Amino acid sequence: MLAKAFPVDLRTDLRRCQVLGLAGTAVLALGGETAGALPARDLLAPTSAHAVLGLVGVYFGLVLLTAAWVLLGRLVRGGDPPTPRALTLVLAVWAAPLLLAPPLFSRDVYSYLAQGAMVDAHIDVYAHGPSRLGGPLADEVAPLWQHTGAPYGPVFLAVAAALAGLTRGELPAGLAGMRAVAVVGVALMAAALPRLARHCGADPAAALWLGALNPLVLLHLVAGAHNDALMLGLLGVGLVAALGGRPALGAVLITLAALVKAPAALGLAAVLVLRARAGRPWLPAALGTAAVCAATTVTATAVAGTGYGWTGALDTPVSAQNWALTSLLGRATGAALASLGSDLAPLAVPAWHLLGLAVTAVLLAAIWWRLRPRPVYALGLSLAAVAAFGPAVRPWYALWGLFLIAAAAPSASVRHRTAAVAGVLALAVLPDGDPADTGRLLLAVSGGALAVVVLWQARLAARTPAVPPARPA
Repeated sequence: MLAKAFPVDLRTDLRRCQVLGLAGTAVLALGGETAGALPARDLLAPTSAHAVLGLVGVYFGLVLLTAAWVLLGRLVRGGDPPTPRALTLVLAVWAAPLLLAPPLFSRDVYSYLAQGAMVDAHIDVYAHGPSRLGGPLADEVAPLWQHTGAPYGPVFLAVAAALAGLTRGELPAGLAGMRAVAVVGVALMAAALPRLARHCGADPAAALWLGALNPLVLLHLVAGAHNDALMLGLLGVGLVAALGGRPALGAVLITLAALVKAPAALGLAAVLVLRARAGRPWLPAALGTAAVCAATTVTATAVAGTGYGWTGALDTPVSAQNWALTSLLGRATGAALASLGSDLAPLAVPAWHLLGLAVTAVLLAAIWWRLRPRPVYALGLSLAAVAAFGPAVRPWYALWGLFLIAAAAPSASVRHRTAAVAGVLALAVLPDGDPADTGRLLLAVSGGALAVVVLWQARLAARTPAVPPARPA
Protein backbone atom coordinates (compact mmCIF):
# COMPACT_ATOMS: atom_id res chain seq x y z
CA MET A 1 0.00 0.00 0.00
CA LEU A 2 2.80 2.42 0.91
CA ALA A 3 4.65 1.63 -2.31
CA LYS A 4 1.57 2.47 -4.42
CA ALA A 5 1.00 5.70 -2.53
CA PHE A 6 4.22 7.32 -3.74
CA PRO A 7 5.02 8.61 -7.19
CA VAL A 8 7.56 6.88 -9.38
CA ASP A 9 10.31 9.47 -8.92
CA LEU A 10 10.32 8.97 -5.13
CA ARG A 11 10.17 5.16 -5.32
CA THR A 12 13.17 5.05 -7.62
CA ASP A 13 15.35 7.52 -5.75
CA LEU A 14 17.85 5.61 -3.62
CA ARG A 15 18.95 8.70 -1.74
CA ARG A 16 15.41 9.56 -0.70
CA CYS A 17 14.90 6.01 0.55
CA GLN A 18 18.12 6.34 2.47
CA VAL A 19 17.09 9.63 4.04
CA LEU A 20 13.57 8.41 4.88
CA GLY A 21 14.94 5.29 6.60
CA LEU A 22 17.55 7.38 8.44
CA ALA A 23 14.80 9.68 9.69
CA GLY A 24 12.89 6.62 10.87
CA THR A 25 15.75 5.07 12.82
CA ALA A 26 16.79 8.46 14.24
CA VAL A 27 13.28 9.13 15.60
CA LEU A 28 13.09 5.53 16.79
CA ALA A 29 16.39 5.85 18.66
CA LEU A 30 15.33 9.17 20.17
CA GLY A 31 12.04 7.70 21.36
CA GLY A 32 13.91 4.78 22.85
CA GLU A 33 15.76 7.13 25.19
CA THR A 34 12.61 7.29 27.32
CA ALA A 35 10.56 4.26 26.16
CA GLY A 36 13.22 1.62 25.49
CA ALA A 37 14.50 -1.27 27.60
CA LEU A 38 16.37 1.12 29.86
CA PRO A 39 18.57 0.24 32.84
CA ALA A 40 16.56 0.05 36.06
CA ARG A 41 17.91 3.36 37.34
CA ASP A 42 16.67 5.16 34.22
CA LEU A 43 13.23 3.55 33.92
CA LEU A 44 10.31 5.94 33.70
CA ALA A 45 6.71 5.25 34.62
CA PRO A 46 4.86 4.18 31.45
CA THR A 47 2.34 6.97 32.03
CA SER A 48 4.93 9.73 32.37
CA ALA A 49 4.91 12.38 29.65
CA HIS A 50 8.41 11.49 28.45
CA ALA A 51 7.63 7.77 28.23
CA VAL A 52 4.39 8.47 26.35
CA LEU A 53 6.14 10.71 23.84
CA GLY A 54 8.92 8.16 23.50
CA LEU A 55 6.50 5.33 22.72
CA VAL A 56 4.68 7.43 20.13
CA GLY A 57 8.04 8.41 18.65
CA VAL A 58 9.28 4.83 18.41
CA TYR A 59 6.27 3.72 16.38
CA PHE A 60 6.37 6.90 14.30
CA GLY A 61 9.97 6.08 13.41
CA LEU A 62 9.19 2.41 12.87
CA VAL A 63 6.55 3.19 10.26
CA LEU A 64 8.93 5.60 8.49
CA LEU A 65 11.61 2.90 8.44
CA THR A 66 9.17 0.30 7.12
CA ALA A 67 8.01 2.69 4.41
CA ALA A 68 11.61 3.34 3.37
CA TRP A 69 12.25 -0.40 3.22
CA VAL A 70 9.15 -1.04 1.09
CA LEU A 71 10.09 1.76 -1.29
CA LEU A 72 13.64 0.46 -1.49
CA GLY A 73 12.21 -2.93 -2.39
CA ARG A 74 10.39 -1.36 -5.33
CA LEU A 75 13.70 0.08 -6.48
CA VAL A 76 15.45 -3.28 -6.09
CA ARG A 77 12.79 -4.94 -8.24
CA GLY A 78 13.14 -2.26 -10.91
CA GLY A 79 14.98 -2.50 -14.19
CA ASP A 80 18.20 -0.95 -12.84
CA PRO A 81 18.50 -2.08 -9.21
CA PRO A 82 21.17 -0.67 -6.88
CA THR A 83 24.32 -2.70 -6.40
CA PRO A 84 24.92 -4.77 -3.25
CA ARG A 85 27.59 -2.23 -2.26
CA ALA A 86 25.05 0.61 -2.48
CA LEU A 87 22.54 -1.39 -0.42
CA THR A 88 25.19 -2.15 2.19
CA LEU A 89 25.79 1.59 2.50
CA VAL A 90 22.06 2.10 3.03
CA LEU A 91 22.13 -0.53 5.77
CA ALA A 92 25.01 1.26 7.50
CA VAL A 93 23.23 4.62 7.31
CA TRP A 94 19.97 3.24 8.65
CA ALA A 95 21.72 1.39 11.48
CA ALA A 96 23.90 4.31 12.60
CA PRO A 97 21.38 6.01 14.96
CA LEU A 98 20.51 2.68 16.57
CA LEU A 99 24.13 2.20 17.64
CA LEU A 100 23.67 5.10 20.04
CA ALA A 101 20.23 4.08 21.31
CA PRO A 102 19.54 2.17 24.52
CA PRO A 103 18.52 -1.49 24.17
CA LEU A 104 15.18 -1.72 22.39
CA PHE A 105 12.36 -4.28 22.22
CA SER A 106 13.95 -6.73 24.68
CA ARG A 107 15.98 -6.89 27.89
CA ASP A 108 17.86 -10.00 26.78
CA VAL A 109 21.12 -8.08 26.40
CA TYR A 110 21.22 -7.63 30.18
CA SER A 111 20.93 -11.40 30.56
CA TYR A 112 23.86 -11.84 28.18
CA LEU A 113 26.01 -9.49 30.24
CA ALA A 114 25.06 -11.14 33.52
CA GLN A 115 25.75 -14.61 32.12
CA GLY A 116 29.12 -13.44 30.83
CA ALA A 117 29.95 -12.08 34.28
CA MET A 118 28.97 -15.42 35.81
CA VAL A 119 31.32 -17.31 33.51
CA ASP A 120 34.06 -14.81 34.28
CA ALA A 121 33.42 -15.41 38.01
CA HIS A 122 33.50 -19.23 37.49
CA ILE A 123 29.81 -19.67 38.37
CA ASP A 124 28.06 -22.52 36.53
CA VAL A 125 25.84 -20.55 34.18
CA TYR A 126 23.86 -23.64 33.21
CA ALA A 127 23.00 -24.66 36.77
CA HIS A 128 22.20 -21.19 38.13
CA GLY A 129 20.42 -18.06 36.98
CA PRO A 130 21.73 -14.49 37.21
CA SER A 131 20.31 -14.20 40.74
CA ARG A 132 23.32 -16.27 41.88
CA LEU A 133 25.61 -13.52 40.58
CA GLY A 134 23.80 -10.78 42.49
CA GLY A 135 24.68 -7.12 42.31
CA PRO A 136 23.59 -4.29 40.00
CA LEU A 137 24.16 -6.23 36.78
CA ALA A 138 21.95 -9.13 37.82
CA ASP A 139 19.27 -6.66 38.92
CA GLU A 140 18.88 -5.56 35.29
CA VAL A 141 17.78 -9.03 34.18
CA ALA A 142 14.04 -9.52 33.72
CA PRO A 143 12.46 -11.35 36.69
CA LEU A 144 11.39 -14.19 34.41
CA TRP A 145 15.02 -15.17 33.77
CA GLN A 146 16.54 -14.48 37.18
CA HIS A 147 16.56 -18.14 38.22
CA THR A 148 17.00 -19.93 34.88
CA GLY A 149 20.19 -21.26 33.34
CA ALA A 150 21.60 -20.03 30.04
CA PRO A 151 20.51 -21.87 26.88
CA TYR A 152 23.50 -20.59 24.90
CA GLY A 153 26.55 -22.51 23.80
CA PRO A 154 30.16 -22.05 24.88
CA VAL A 155 31.16 -19.84 21.95
CA PHE A 156 28.72 -17.09 22.85
CA LEU A 157 29.38 -17.43 26.58
CA ALA A 158 33.11 -17.14 25.94
CA VAL A 159 32.49 -13.89 24.05
CA ALA A 160 30.21 -12.62 26.84
CA ALA A 161 32.80 -13.59 29.48
CA ALA A 162 35.55 -11.78 27.58
CA LEU A 163 33.37 -8.66 27.48
CA ALA A 164 32.68 -8.98 31.19
CA GLY A 165 36.40 -9.11 31.88
CA LEU A 166 37.12 -6.12 29.67
CA THR A 167 34.31 -3.94 30.98
CA ARG A 168 34.54 -5.07 34.64
CA GLY A 169 30.79 -4.95 35.10
CA GLU A 170 30.35 -1.39 33.82
CA LEU A 171 26.92 -1.38 32.22
CA PRO A 172 27.39 1.27 29.48
CA ALA A 173 30.61 -0.34 28.27
CA GLY A 174 29.05 -3.79 28.40
CA LEU A 175 26.03 -2.71 26.38
CA ALA A 176 28.27 -1.07 23.78
CA GLY A 177 30.42 -4.19 23.56
CA MET A 178 27.46 -6.52 23.17
CA ARG A 179 26.00 -4.31 20.45
CA ALA A 180 29.37 -4.34 18.69
CA VAL A 181 29.26 -8.15 18.70
CA ALA A 182 25.77 -8.02 17.15
CA VAL A 183 26.95 -5.55 14.50
CA VAL A 184 29.79 -7.93 13.58
CA GLY A 185 27.16 -10.63 13.13
CA VAL A 186 25.02 -8.38 10.90
CA ALA A 187 28.10 -7.46 8.87
CA LEU A 188 28.82 -11.17 8.30
CA MET A 189 25.19 -11.66 7.24
CA ALA A 190 25.43 -8.78 4.77
CA ALA A 191 28.69 -10.15 3.38
CA ALA A 192 27.31 -13.67 2.99
CA LEU A 193 23.93 -12.89 1.45
CA PRO A 194 25.03 -11.79 -2.07
CA ARG A 195 27.43 -14.74 -2.31
CA LEU A 196 24.77 -17.20 -1.21
CA ALA A 197 22.32 -15.69 -3.68
CA ARG A 198 24.76 -16.11 -6.57
CA HIS A 199 25.36 -19.74 -5.65
CA CYS A 200 21.59 -20.29 -5.52
CA GLY A 201 20.84 -18.47 -8.76
CA ALA A 202 18.96 -15.65 -7.00
CA ASP A 203 19.27 -11.88 -7.25
CA PRO A 204 21.99 -10.63 -4.84
CA ALA A 205 20.36 -7.21 -4.43
CA ALA A 206 16.97 -8.72 -3.59
CA ALA A 207 18.64 -11.12 -1.14
CA LEU A 208 20.41 -8.27 0.64
CA TRP A 209 17.24 -6.15 0.74
CA LEU A 210 15.15 -8.92 2.31
CA GLY A 211 17.78 -10.64 4.42
CA ALA A 212 19.74 -7.72 5.91
CA LEU A 213 17.84 -4.47 5.39
CA ASN A 214 14.47 -5.64 6.70
CA PRO A 215 13.21 -3.94 9.88
CA LEU A 216 13.54 -7.07 12.03
CA VAL A 217 17.32 -7.03 11.56
CA LEU A 218 17.60 -3.38 12.49
CA LEU A 219 15.18 -3.54 15.42
CA HIS A 220 16.19 -6.80 17.04
CA LEU A 221 19.74 -7.57 15.94
CA VAL A 222 21.16 -4.03 15.95
CA ALA A 223 18.94 -2.17 18.41
CA GLY A 224 18.18 -5.24 20.52
CA ALA A 225 21.75 -6.64 20.29
CA HIS A 226 20.50 -10.24 20.14
CA ASN A 227 23.05 -13.02 19.81
CA ASP A 228 21.04 -14.40 16.89
CA ALA A 229 23.10 -11.95 14.79
CA LEU A 230 26.34 -13.76 15.58
CA MET A 231 24.68 -17.15 15.02
CA LEU A 232 23.32 -16.16 11.61
CA GLY A 233 26.55 -14.44 10.57
CA LEU A 234 28.63 -17.54 11.29
CA LEU A 235 26.01 -19.76 9.66
CA GLY A 236 26.03 -17.60 6.54
CA VAL A 237 29.80 -17.55 6.05
CA GLY A 238 29.92 -21.28 6.82
CA LEU A 239 27.46 -21.98 4.03
CA VAL A 240 29.46 -19.74 1.67
CA ALA A 241 32.58 -21.77 2.46
CA ALA A 242 30.77 -25.08 1.93
CA LEU A 243 29.24 -23.94 -1.36
CA GLY A 244 32.67 -22.72 -2.46
CA GLY A 245 34.18 -26.18 -2.20
CA ARG A 246 35.48 -26.04 1.39
CA PRO A 247 33.02 -28.24 3.28
CA ALA A 248 35.35 -28.85 6.25
CA LEU A 249 35.73 -25.12 6.89
CA GLY A 250 32.00 -24.73 6.42
CA ALA A 251 31.31 -27.44 9.00
CA VAL A 252 33.64 -25.71 11.49
CA LEU A 253 31.93 -22.33 11.07
CA ILE A 254 28.44 -23.80 11.22
CA THR A 255 29.34 -25.73 14.36
CA LEU A 256 30.60 -22.49 15.92
CA ALA A 257 27.25 -20.93 14.99
CA ALA A 258 25.44 -23.80 16.72
CA LEU A 259 27.62 -23.22 19.77
CA VAL A 260 26.15 -19.73 19.91
CA LYS A 261 22.55 -20.95 19.54
CA ALA A 262 21.57 -24.53 18.84
CA PRO A 263 19.21 -24.12 15.80
CA ALA A 264 22.19 -23.41 13.55
CA ALA A 265 23.16 -27.09 13.88
CA LEU A 266 20.65 -27.79 11.09
CA GLY A 267 23.17 -26.17 8.76
CA LEU A 268 25.31 -29.30 9.02
CA ALA A 269 22.63 -31.09 6.98
CA ALA A 270 23.35 -28.66 4.15
CA VAL A 271 27.08 -29.45 4.40
CA LEU A 272 26.31 -33.16 4.25
CA VAL A 273 24.14 -32.71 1.15
CA LEU A 274 26.83 -30.63 -0.54
CA ARG A 275 29.48 -33.26 0.21
CA ALA A 276 27.29 -36.00 -1.18
CA ARG A 277 26.47 -33.91 -4.23
CA ALA A 278 30.20 -33.47 -4.86
CA GLY A 279 30.52 -37.24 -5.27
CA ARG A 280 31.34 -38.52 -1.79
CA PRO A 281 29.29 -41.51 -0.58
CA TRP A 282 26.71 -40.64 2.05
CA LEU A 283 28.25 -42.62 4.90
CA PRO A 284 31.80 -41.23 4.61
CA ALA A 285 30.35 -37.74 4.11
CA ALA A 286 28.25 -38.09 7.26
CA LEU A 287 31.14 -39.48 9.30
CA GLY A 288 33.49 -36.75 8.11
CA THR A 289 31.00 -33.98 8.91
CA ALA A 290 30.30 -35.49 12.34
CA ALA A 291 34.02 -35.74 13.09
CA VAL A 292 34.61 -32.09 12.23
CA CYS A 293 31.61 -31.07 14.31
CA ALA A 294 32.75 -33.12 17.30
CA ALA A 295 36.32 -31.81 17.16
CA THR A 296 35.13 -28.22 16.92
CA THR A 297 32.69 -28.68 19.82
CA VAL A 298 35.29 -30.26 22.09
CA THR A 299 37.87 -27.60 21.29
CA ALA A 300 35.48 -24.67 21.72
CA THR A 301 34.09 -26.05 24.98
CA ALA A 302 37.58 -26.62 26.36
CA VAL A 303 38.62 -23.07 25.48
CA ALA A 304 35.46 -21.57 26.97
CA GLY A 305 35.60 -23.76 30.07
CA THR A 306 31.81 -23.82 30.42
CA GLY A 307 31.18 -27.54 30.12
CA TYR A 308 28.32 -29.21 28.28
CA GLY A 309 25.46 -28.16 30.53
CA TRP A 310 23.86 -26.15 27.73
CA THR A 311 22.50 -29.37 26.22
CA GLY A 312 20.18 -29.73 29.22
CA ALA A 313 19.14 -26.07 29.29
CA LEU A 314 17.71 -25.74 25.78
CA ASP A 315 14.14 -25.38 27.08
CA THR A 316 15.00 -22.17 28.97
CA PRO A 317 13.09 -19.88 26.54
CA VAL A 318 9.88 -21.84 27.24
CA SER A 319 8.00 -19.66 29.72
CA ALA A 320 4.46 -19.36 30.95
CA GLN A 321 4.05 -16.10 29.01
CA ASN A 322 5.34 -17.54 25.75
CA TRP A 323 3.05 -16.92 22.78
CA ALA A 324 4.23 -19.81 20.62
CA LEU A 325 1.41 -21.54 18.75
CA THR A 326 1.80 -24.75 20.73
CA SER A 327 1.91 -22.83 24.03
CA LEU A 328 -1.26 -20.92 23.16
CA LEU A 329 -3.07 -24.11 22.20
CA GLY A 330 -1.76 -25.84 25.31
CA ARG A 331 -3.00 -23.09 27.62
CA ALA A 332 -6.39 -23.05 25.92
CA THR A 333 -6.67 -26.83 26.20
CA GLY A 334 -5.54 -26.73 29.83
CA ALA A 335 -8.14 -24.10 30.68
CA ALA A 336 -10.86 -26.16 29.01
CA LEU A 337 -9.83 -29.31 30.89
CA ALA A 338 -9.63 -27.41 34.17
CA SER A 339 -13.15 -26.10 33.68
CA LEU A 340 -14.30 -29.68 33.27
CA GLY A 341 -12.52 -30.69 36.46
CA SER A 342 -10.03 -32.95 34.67
CA ASP A 343 -6.73 -33.89 36.30
CA LEU A 344 -5.10 -33.80 32.86
CA ALA A 345 -5.06 -29.99 32.69
CA PRO A 346 -1.36 -29.66 33.78
CA LEU A 347 -0.34 -32.00 30.97
CA ALA A 348 -1.92 -29.94 28.20
CA VAL A 349 0.98 -27.57 27.53
CA PRO A 350 3.69 -30.29 27.57
CA ALA A 351 1.53 -32.45 25.30
CA TRP A 352 1.13 -29.64 22.76
CA HIS A 353 4.86 -28.93 22.92
CA LEU A 354 5.59 -32.57 22.12
CA LEU A 355 3.10 -32.48 19.27
CA GLY A 356 4.79 -29.35 17.93
CA LEU A 357 8.17 -31.06 18.02
CA ALA A 358 6.70 -34.07 16.19
CA VAL A 359 5.18 -31.83 13.51
CA THR A 360 8.53 -30.06 13.15
CA ALA A 361 10.34 -33.37 12.69
CA VAL A 362 7.89 -34.45 9.98
CA LEU A 363 8.21 -31.10 8.21
CA LEU A 364 12.00 -31.26 8.30
CA ALA A 365 12.00 -34.73 6.81
CA ALA A 366 9.62 -33.67 4.03
CA ILE A 367 11.57 -30.47 3.29
CA TRP A 368 14.93 -32.20 2.95
CA TRP A 369 13.48 -35.09 0.96
CA ARG A 370 11.94 -32.75 -1.56
CA LEU A 371 14.52 -29.97 -1.67
CA ARG A 372 17.83 -31.83 -1.42
CA PRO A 373 19.03 -30.23 -4.68
CA ARG A 374 18.54 -26.81 -3.04
CA PRO A 375 20.16 -27.16 0.40
CA VAL A 376 20.22 -23.45 1.28
CA TYR A 377 16.52 -23.04 0.60
CA ALA A 378 15.76 -26.30 2.43
CA LEU A 379 17.73 -25.04 5.42
CA GLY A 380 15.84 -21.73 5.40
CA LEU A 381 12.47 -23.48 5.38
CA SER A 382 13.66 -25.88 8.09
CA LEU A 383 14.69 -23.05 10.41
CA ALA A 384 11.39 -21.31 9.70
CA ALA A 385 9.55 -24.49 10.72
CA VAL A 386 11.59 -24.77 13.92
CA ALA A 387 10.75 -21.16 14.80
CA ALA A 388 7.05 -21.51 13.96
CA PHE A 389 6.28 -24.82 15.66
CA GLY A 390 8.82 -24.87 18.45
CA PRO A 391 7.85 -24.42 22.10
CA ALA A 392 9.29 -20.89 22.21
CA VAL A 393 8.68 -18.01 19.79
CA ARG A 394 10.08 -14.50 19.66
CA PRO A 395 9.74 -12.09 16.69
CA TRP A 396 13.46 -12.20 15.96
CA TYR A 397 13.34 -16.00 15.66
CA ALA A 398 11.71 -15.42 12.27
CA LEU A 399 15.10 -14.21 11.07
CA TRP A 400 16.51 -17.74 11.31
CA GLY A 401 14.63 -18.84 8.22
CA LEU A 402 14.14 -15.44 6.61
CA PHE A 403 17.89 -14.90 6.27
CA LEU A 404 18.36 -17.98 4.08
CA ILE A 405 15.01 -17.78 2.30
CA ALA A 406 16.10 -14.30 1.19
CA ALA A 407 19.22 -15.79 -0.38
CA ALA A 408 17.59 -18.77 -2.06
CA ALA A 409 13.91 -17.92 -2.66
CA PRO A 410 12.84 -19.57 -5.93
CA SER A 411 10.47 -16.75 -6.93
CA ALA A 412 9.51 -13.16 -6.26
CA SER A 413 6.22 -14.28 -4.72
CA VAL A 414 8.08 -16.20 -2.00
CA ARG A 415 10.11 -13.09 -1.21
CA HIS A 416 6.96 -10.96 -1.10
CA ARG A 417 5.23 -13.28 1.37
CA THR A 418 8.34 -13.48 3.51
CA ALA A 419 8.65 -9.68 3.48
CA ALA A 420 5.02 -9.34 4.58
CA VAL A 421 5.69 -11.60 7.59
CA ALA A 422 8.73 -9.52 8.51
CA GLY A 423 6.75 -6.29 8.27
CA VAL A 424 4.01 -7.58 10.55
CA LEU A 425 6.41 -9.02 13.14
CA ALA A 426 8.31 -5.74 13.28
CA LEU A 427 5.24 -4.24 14.98
CA ALA A 428 4.76 -7.09 17.47
CA VAL A 429 6.81 -5.93 20.47
CA LEU A 430 6.81 -2.72 22.48
CA PRO A 431 10.17 -0.92 22.77
CA ASP A 432 10.69 -1.78 26.44
CA GLY A 433 10.12 -5.49 25.76
CA ASP A 434 7.32 -5.75 28.33
CA PRO A 435 3.85 -7.19 27.61
CA ALA A 436 1.47 -4.71 26.03
CA ASP A 437 -1.56 -3.22 27.69
CA THR A 438 -4.47 -1.39 26.10
CA GLY A 439 -3.22 2.10 26.86
CA ARG A 440 0.24 1.58 25.42
CA LEU A 441 -1.14 -0.23 22.39
CA LEU A 442 -3.25 2.83 21.65
CA LEU A 443 -0.18 5.06 21.96
CA ALA A 444 1.78 2.80 19.62
CA VAL A 445 -1.04 2.83 17.07
CA SER A 446 -1.24 6.62 17.37
CA GLY A 447 2.46 6.97 16.62
CA GLY A 448 2.19 4.72 13.59
CA ALA A 449 -0.95 6.49 12.35
CA LEU A 450 0.77 9.86 12.67
CA ALA A 451 3.62 8.59 10.51
CA VAL A 452 1.15 7.36 7.88
CA VAL A 453 -0.46 10.82 7.82
CA VAL A 454 2.94 12.46 7.36
CA LEU A 455 3.84 10.07 4.54
CA TRP A 456 0.49 10.68 2.87
CA GLN A 457 1.02 14.42 3.04
CA ALA A 458 4.48 13.97 1.52
CA ARG A 459 2.91 11.98 -1.28
CA LEU A 460 0.38 14.72 -1.97
CA ALA A 461 3.06 17.38 -1.91
CA ALA A 462 5.20 15.39 -4.34
CA ARG A 463 2.30 15.02 -6.77
CA THR A 464 1.06 18.62 -6.61
CA PRO A 465 2.70 20.73 -9.33
CA ALA A 466 4.27 23.96 -8.24
CA VAL A 467 2.19 27.05 -9.06
CA PRO A 468 4.30 29.66 -10.86
CA PRO A 469 4.22 33.16 -9.36
CA ALA A 470 1.82 35.61 -10.99
CA ARG A 471 3.31 38.07 -13.42
CA PRO A 472 2.91 41.76 -12.66
CA ALA A 473 0.37 43.54 -14.81
